[in-house]
Amino acid sequence: MNLAIENILLVGSLLLFVSIMVGKTSYKFGVPTLILFLAIGMLAGSDGIVGIEFDNPKLAQFIGIVSLNFILFSGGLDTHWPAVKPILKEGLLLSTLGVLLTATSLGMFVWWVTDFTLYESLLLGSIVSSTDAAAVFSILRSKNLALKTNLRPTLELESGSNDPMAYVLTIAFLTLVTGENDSVISIIPFFLQQMILGGALGFAFGKLSKYVINHIQLGFEGLYPVLVIALMFITFSTTDFVGGNGFLAIYICAVYLGNQELIHKSTIFKVFDGLAWLMQIVLFLTLGLLVFPHQIIPYMGIGLLISLFLILVARPIGVFICMLFFKMKNRRRLYISWVGLRGAVPIVFATYPLLAGIEKAHIIFNIVFFISVTSVLIQGTTLATFAKWLNVGLPEDEKSETQNDRYILDLPKTAMKEIVVPNNCNAVDKRIVDLNFPKCAFIVMIKRGNIFVRPGGATELKANDILVVLLDDENNMCEMDNLFTPK
Repeated sequence: MNLAIENILLVGSLLLFVSIMVGKTSYKFGVPTLILFLAIGMLAGSDGIVGIEFDNPKLAQFIGIVSLNFILFSGGLDTHWPAVKPILKEGLLLSTLGVLLTATSLGMFVWWVTDFTLYESLLLGSIVSSTDAAAVFSILRSKNLALKTNLRPTLELESGSNDPMAYVLTIAFLTLVTGENDSVISIIPFFLQQMILGGALGFAFGKLSKYVINHIQLGFEGLYPVLVIALMFITFSTTDFVGGNGFLAIYICAVYLGNQELIHKSTIFKVFDGLAWLMQIVLFLTLGLLVFPHQIIPYMGIGLLISLFLILVARPIGVFICMLFFKMKNRRRLYISWVGLRGAVPIVFATYPLLAGIEKAHIIFNIVFFISVTSVLIQGTTLATFAKWLNVGLPEDEKSETQNDRYILDLPKTAMKEIVVPNNCNAVDKRIVDLNFPKCAFIVMIKRGNIFVRPGGATELKANDILVVLLDDENNMCEMDNLFTPK
């Protein structure tokens, strides 16, 4: 079936609608939505019922990169720094050394059991070496899986920050396979350049983006998420242009922004949450269309063998070696090992060998696709069961509120005060976002003369305004004294 331009929107919207409706009921049967999105794409593809002809790895790669921008940026916005800070070392070690150990151990196994060359084997290992942010974020959050201590922040930090390492390894070993580089030593400068520039520019663009968001006067609340999208792509493309890792840059930029006071922050978060889901669906549908199921069947045996080795050996090797540096119970290490979900990211990375035209590119792509599917099916459907077996899950009555509610509003609930803004205090003629208002307090209403004003980040306080403030505790009033004390 060849799509005319006039039918692309119709078919695309129908596929999107079907994906959402099917995904809505999928967890009644314990099937992750991401697998269903892939399955719908495959059914709509050339080997499926609809028979849509789609064999364009370059377009699929472009869609994948755009989608990963939104998914990683949204995950970064949701990363709560106070929750991540205690486990920062563990998360970063897993996302760097852990990825390297997983890639090398799996690569050596592939070299042993197949006729791949050493570099081709390490390339395949690199492609599937990182946990997938889309899979981890969507499954943990859709299941509302509450975990003890700092397990969940550790898993989300790792999955959100380890794609850059896998990308660098993939590109590095691809250059060795194609002959652009002649030794492993020659890729070390490339690796250092990617990670150092990516990290530095991500932080720099984060600070710049905060300044732009809070100081530009757009006039319409709905334009602020659009502004952030533009800043996100500027961060990625500029970093990539100068030789840095764009994926790392946008994740760090988003983590920084997500933990700052921003104008219309709640609106920005909600828009990106919806866009991240949209991009996950589009990405998995596209990759499903790109796959030819009849080409995968000959590689199912070797694919299953490699997938089981990845799940049961390579991933645990990386996790246990990294976690030797930290005091941690073995059941926590085991659970971190099990949440090594592979999803769309490895399939996107597998398009790079296809476009490079290496000899075994199609074999690598089909094996990677099979690994991703089996990983989500085997591990994704058993996360809650393993949490119960290993005693790392919280009882239902101890589950905390959802992350978005906690991170965006952090609403106090125990005290309420009215504060009159004096004529000559520091808060007069300043926007709320510029006041460094204590996180223990939240302005819910402003009375200005005979009218009531709904507060927002861009709202300027005026003399004699009466603020209705919610507080964690009445004792927290002292934290605001410097704002409302006359000069």
